[in-house]
Amino acid sequence: MQRFIGIALGIALLTSIVAAQESAAPLRAVHSQTLVSNEVPRADLTFGKDFRYVGGQTVNLYGNAEAEQHIFVAAQGGVVERFYWVQFEHRLPAFKGAYDYRPDRTTDIGGLRFIYDVKSWADYAANLVEDPASDGAAVARLMSEHNLVLPKKTVRVRMFHLPTLERRTELMIIYGEALPDDTKVPVREDGVELDKEAPDAAHEFLEHARQELGIVKR
Repeated sequence: MQRFIGIALGIALLTSIVAAQESAAPLRAVHSQTLVSNEVPRADLTFGKDFRYVGGQTVNLYGNAEAEQHIFVAAQGGVVERFYWVQFEHRLPAFKGAYDYRPDRTTDIGGLRFIYDVKSWADYAANLVEDPASDGAAVARLMSEHNLVLPKKTVRVRMFHLPTLERRTELMIIYGEALPDDTKVPVREDGVELDKEAPDAAHEFLEHARQELGIVKR
């Protein structure tokens, strides 16, 4: 009996975490292929014609930050081949720290400067859901609600733009691309930092991310 009570309490705790995490509707609007941000940063983000908008949501991240997420995908038969995960995030007042990313690699899109890194996984979907309270798990649930399956072998390009001097607000854009089973790109369960281990491949996927994304500052 105690075992079943423990299981029930665990399920209830997980449900409460998810319910607390996924809160208000997103502030920003989407028109066709364009995500319009009238908040910081003020910009229009337009995605390639092969990408369709899945949806958006706002999630609370451990009580430290609030994140507004939007997902665009290119998929075949419900299997995601490429995706953009856009996240507008800000620190909550109770959390005093700032975003602190080392600008080892930067790129410019539409006049916005992004710090970026490129990484690959043998099972990206499993990596996203390891922590049910994470922003990645929230994205995976949103895709699942729309009958979309994330790829296993995947490269992701992660880009951060910090629009304010206090660095308590960020725009994160993640581009993901499925890899074929016979890929020559190195992959591991715990991830491969392609910027270090395969810089030519990292640059190629960064260009893929840039090609299908246009940004106009306002």
